[in-house]
Amino acid sequence: MRISSRLVAETHEHLAGFIKPGISTADIDREVETFITEHGGIPAFKGLYGFPASACISVEEEVVHGIPKKDRILREGDIVTVDIGVLQNGYYGDSAYTFPVGQISAEKRKLLQVTWESLHKGIEQAHAKNRLTDISHAIQVHAEKHGFSVVRELVGHGIGKDLHEDPQVPNFGAPGKGPRLKKGFALAIEPMINMGDMAVRTLSDDWTVVTVDGKPSAHFEHTIVISEDGPEILTKHHLSPIG
Repeated sequence: MRISSRLVAETHEHLAGFIKPGISTADIDREVETFITEHGGIPAFKGLYGFPASACISVEEEVVHGIPKKDRILREGDIVTVDIGVLQNGYYGDSAYTFPVGQISAEKRKLLQVTWESLHKGIEQAHAKNRLTDISHAIQVHAEKHGFSVVRELVGHGIGKDLHEDPQVPNFGAPGKGPRLKKGFALAIEPMINMGDMAVRTLSDDWTVVTVDGKPSAHFEHTIVISEDGPEILTKHHLSPIG
């Protein structure tokens, strides 16, 4: 899993120099697929449950599962989430990162910063003998403390020989519930945080999830494993929360 997760992280680092105003989400998807395959991996999302592309690319009010399109052009001031999975040597890595497109507003910078911090607040709770919802509660408390809302319908997950494994990892809830965490557990923790209301809906393409109020949403995700010394981030990269 370290191998596949490392390639996921390297792909995000590569995209940081590629994403700019004027390119399409289809351009990003093509770059993702090329980079992964040239480095010996398989894009994990392509064909999964019928998804038609190598990356889920979600712009502004699109929360997750955005389908890349030639006519979806990034504009200065947008935020765009690129969610990437890699299969390599029989194991999966999975990570999402929300990129600023050029210069973004102070409000969007705060959304990205707080979502990033919420992810890491959750990861900090991924210790053996803690309960699963200790992760969930830490994410929710931090996001809501800063005036943002947590998407309820979408969750993180276990990961390993399958991309999506049990248990589900909600981003909200009371602490101290769910299964006890154990050494060796591998989880994809992924808060999806909205600038406005928590309500979301799925578009007619049956994939793209958007905020009902049309306000932006951010999404950061890491694949982690619980070791004797606490959580180890397998998809760790060198990017800051704002690019």
